[in-house]
Amino acid sequence: MSLDQVRSIADAVLYEGYLLYPYRASSHKNRSRWQFGVLGPPNASAASFGERPGMETQVLLAPHEGPAAVTVHLRFLQLQVREVRSRDADGVEEPVERLTVDGAEVMSWDEAVEREIVLAALPLGEAVDTVHEVSGGEDSEPLTDAHGAVVGRIVRRRLPLAVRIRTEAVVDDGCTRLTVAVSNEHQEPVDTKDAAIRSSLIGAHLLLRAHDAEFVSLLEPPAGAAAAAGRCRQNRCWPVLAGPKGTTDVLLGAPIILYDYPEVAEQSPGALFDSTEIDEILTLRVMTMTEAEKAEARATDPRAREIIDRCDGMSPSALQELHGLLRDPHLPRPEAEVRPPDDVGSAAFDTAGAPWWDPAADASVRPDSDAVVIDGVRVAKDSLVRVHPSRRADAQDLFFAGQVARVTAVLSDVDGGTHVALVLVDDPASDLHDWYGRYFYFAPDELTPLTVEETARHREENRS
Repeated sequence: MSLDQVRSIADAVLYEGYLLYPYRASSHKNRSRWQFGVLGPPNASAASFGERPGMETQVLLAPHEGPAAVTVHLRFLQLQVREVRSRDADGVEEPVERLTVDGAEVMSWDEAVEREIVLAALPLGEAVDTVHEVSGGEDSEPLTDAHGAVVGRIVRRRLPLAVRIRTEAVVDDGCTRLTVAVSNEHQEPVDTKDAAIRSSLIGAHLLLRAHDAEFVSLLEPPAGAAAAAGRCRQNRCWPVLAGPKGTTDVLLGAPIILYDYPEVAEQSPGALFDSTEIDEILTLRVMTMTEAEKAEARATDPRAREIIDRCDGMSPSALQELHGLLRDPHLPRPEAEVRPPDDVGSAAFDTAGAPWWDPAADASVRPDSDAVVIDGVRVAKDSLVRVHPSRRADAQDLFFAGQVARVTAVLSDVDGGTHVALVLVDDPASDLHDWYGRYFYFAPDELTPLTVEETARHREENRS
């Protein structure tokens, strides 16, 4: 399988946290940034807040009959300082925080350059210990105005890096346990925070490809490999199977914990660098930014500019796609879905003109009239039930036990579960809770419907 199929996942790991909303240099969280998987210089002082220099992962392989080997891809970002210099009439240049050229701002900032070190087809029976030099350097780019006059310059600088990669394999219960260790070998002393990050590997992660062997899942190992999987140890690097589900020749070693076969949501139109957030929410936030804020974000980083431009140019149907698809959870999902063109809504998201957030968007769901049968009794809105908490077992359940409650809605979740929304009949604030929509939720097996006589009595007592 081609590694190109898993690079979208690997890139999401590589750039996770690279820039955070609102994507502006003036934002404090983007002044003290840089993400997971930072391998700091080994000779950093405590005052520099440098991170630990190494990471290590242990994985299991089941060799085939031929000579087994593994190709190691180490991927990371190298920091690049972007310094903007203005030029006066005498040709003298000086560093500035920002420079406006023909109405567009250019800012001094720290960027990153993608790096990849490949160790091809390493035989599993041979230990490897290699050091790789990553060159530094300086590039210069003139800034010219509309008339072609040089008004400034962008200078980009990178410090050289050195990286050690070690591999070792041992046999364990019929499997091969492969250890891959990576360490930052930068030898210069580092005393400041800026110097530490400039001497670091950022977003470091591994892509491993097996030859004449297959990787064993450490999350769900087969019974015969469970003990060997339990003996694998991880240090700042978590290995999961990657690629199409069911394939076993590619493994991703990430600095964050993932499941086997991680995927980028099909609705996601591009990176936002903040995978703990939802694309839809971040896109809507970008759309609320002022033109001045967007201009600053565009000037901060080329990748920030891509985000702002993509969000600004998003069509209504593309934005609606970010909300996901409405599907009946009881029906099997089609093996393949044809995505509609931008100007046509997906049939699975057909809401008959109602906004996605409107309850009317899904005609099959009517909480006000939906019902559930409990002990042979139909329970719906305004039914009275007695509560017997049994699932959550928190302290508040003690106060609900045996209480009579009025049903306000019957709801279903995407997994097909049923939840009954309630307010307590004897709660003096029940009307207020109902008005605010603040309900308590219980499963049907935690409720007992009142008899006709009990219901009549309770309602008579409430009227009096």
